[in-house]
Amino acid sequence: MKPIEPSSEFLLRVSRSPALRGTVSVPGDKSISHRALLFGALADGPVEISGLGLGGDNASTMTALRALGVPIQQAGTDARVQGVGLAGLQEASGALDCGNSGTTMRLFCGLLAGRPFVSILTGDHSLSRRPMVRVATPLQRMGAAIDGRQDAARPGDLFPPLTVRGGALQGIHYQLPVASAQLKSALLLAGLQAHGRTVISEPGLSRDHSERMLRFLGAPVSAEPEQRRVVVDPTGWNGRLRAGAVSVPGDLSSAAFLLVAALIVPDSDVTVENVGLNPTRTGVLDALQAMGAELEVKVTAEAMGEPAGSVRARWTGRGLRGIRVAGELALRSIDEIPALAAAAAMAEGTTEFCDLRELRVKESDRIACIARELQRAGVTVREAPDGLSVTGTGGGSAQGGRVRPDGDHRIAMAGAILGLMAPDTTEVPSQDITTSFPSFAQLLQVLGAPVS
Repeated sequence: MKPIEPSSEFLLRVSRSPALRGTVSVPGDKSISHRALLFGALADGPVEISGLGLGGDNASTMTALRALGVPIQQAGTDARVQGVGLAGLQEASGALDCGNSGTTMRLFCGLLAGRPFVSILTGDHSLSRRPMVRVATPLQRMGAAIDGRQDAARPGDLFPPLTVRGGALQGIHYQLPVASAQLKSALLLAGLQAHGRTVISEPGLSRDHSERMLRFLGAPVSAEPEQRRVVVDPTGWNGRLRAGAVSVPGDLSSAAFLLVAALIVPDSDVTVENVGLNPTRTGVLDALQAMGAELEVKVTAEAMGEPAGSVRARWTGRGLRGIRVAGELALRSIDEIPALAAAAAMAEGTTEFCDLRELRVKESDRIACIARELQRAGVTVREAPDGLSVTGTGGGSAQGGRVRPDGDHRIAMAGAILGLMAPDTTEVPSQDITTSFPSFAQLLQVLGAPVS
């Protein structure tokens, strides 16, 4: 099969699909790949990474680390990071381009907050619209100087490009205003460089990849999930993590689109192997099962404290039903809401998505984009400030047309999945998908989808 090569003007054309069948693996988890690269740079020697995600966001993290003097050799999904420790990071000769990756920008704010030099963090048009005051405020309280662009439409907020003037940091006790793995991870990185303990509390339990991996690599980090807080105490620590091998499982956020496709396309049976099953990430599976999905989930391995395994999704003919996604379930599936919205569009009844105000400031205004794309596909949607309600078609058809992702990879993939249920062609800009899932089209083809 000839691979589909993305380009700046390339369109995926998706048609109504026959049954999808097969077993596939998805690219390495994007969140874990970011952290494997970044924490590997702080190790005491080489860190061998296998299963690395190859999307544009992870490439941005790799490029930025190289600019800071970290040697990285890459061969496909394998990479060798020569750790230099915090003290070995060097001032970059130019701005660090974070591309479309909010994770890269926020984590590097924490990393660079304690370094004795000036760094400039830039990004593409989409990233430049994303607010950064939530990560800047606690780092400023710790002693870093962080400046950014002001916007008259959003007074009091801060936008890229950001200038980080690092220096001596003091540990703090900080209550995050929202449960956010990116903010928590940035403060963990700053806390490792601070004098004294840093205690980070959050209103809900966000994904905990950083805590698991840092503890695995020997960092002075302790988690207290019952109290929803993490403690960093670098007293007596030498500032370097343990070198070793890091294995990255498949990305459940990517797998979610293939699983939803199997649940809405009649007679489908799809298994995704070697996918991450961290319980702080599996809200999407819980939501789908609550909708009546037949899922078979097996944990088969664990690496760095991260469980992994397989998920099998089968179309049963009974159809999906509308549910309410709110509270902790919404937090544990926040990145998979576009995939769940595609499932809700084909379900019986109404699905209510609530407590998702954070989606307004992702790669796009995801609430508005989801509503627009579902309406384009002929689905009834009511938008709310912190979510939306989707009245499904009960397994009927969607409408085709041109997907407008607004630069958001997950909106693009949700539109493509809905296109599998449309009698007319759906066109999707492919460049938006390469951010996280460059093999998306190929895997759909392997499963039997008519993607060209």
